[in-house]
Amino acid sequence: MLKYPFRLGTTSYIIPADILPNVRFLAGQVQDVELILFEVDDGPNNLPPPDVVATLAALADTHDLTFTVHLPLDLRLGTAGEAEVSLVKARKVIDCTLPLEPWAYVLHLDGRELRSPQGGDFPSADRPEVRAWQERSARALELVGGWVRGPERLAVENLENYPPDFVVPVLDRVPVSRCVDVGHLWLDGHDPLPHLRLALPRTRVIHLHGVAERDHKSLMHMPPEKLGAVVQLLFQENYAGVLTLEVFNEEDFHSSKVAFEQAATALAKDGGR
Repeated sequence: MLKYPFRLGTTSYIIPADILPNVRFLAGQVQDVELILFEVDDGPNNLPPPDVVATLAALADTHDLTFTVHLPLDLRLGTAGEAEVSLVKARKVIDCTLPLEPWAYVLHLDGRELRSPQGGDFPSADRPEVRAWQERSARALELVGGWVRGPERLAVENLENYPPDFVVPVLDRVPVSRCVDVGHLWLDGHDPLPHLRLALPRTRVIHLHGVAERDHKSLMHMPPEKLGAVVQLLFQENYAGVLTLEVFNEEDFHSSKVAFEQAATALAKDGGR
């Protein structure tokens, strides 16, 4: 594996098995594993029990691994009437994974209720309902930041079908970190470079994946110049966080890793230009 200034990682669902077999499979191939965890009310979940957490910690020590934890996707921290339930779910995931000392906890700030029922654009930031959502979201982030032993360990991710700066007014109020999902920006037709450049000083995690018929596909689907521009920026800015190849099968993982290594090698041969 090539050496980078950042930690190259991928998700905990690359082979068709549970989290622990995936981490064993990935040990030695990546430096970080994003634990994709879900918790369903009165239903199934994949939260690791204490014995599995202890084994994951031992694997991390042996193989110089870190973990990032993706909190459940259905959290609605800024939504009146749903924030309390979402906080209970988040706390449950955090409590069972804290012994792993994760590099970051990634979460979504879901603001879908701010859109009209017919969809369309989001209302302007000065609307009362938007300000109320921002206030609830900021309070929730302050609370969750304490649970993860410091707000800098909490990385808020940009979402597809949202304005790229949708969460910025909330982040201006709470000293949390950022998770820049480059694949989401590509999916929505945005040039990721200006957004990534502005966010990098607070970015603890970057998600990278290709776009074909949908996102979270192999990076081999991306034109080399687009991928190369992102790789170049990361090296120029000395990014030292985690970069996650956010794909979900073995073929996409291996081909994405090859595409990324090719882009990094081409950059090195070109003298970093």
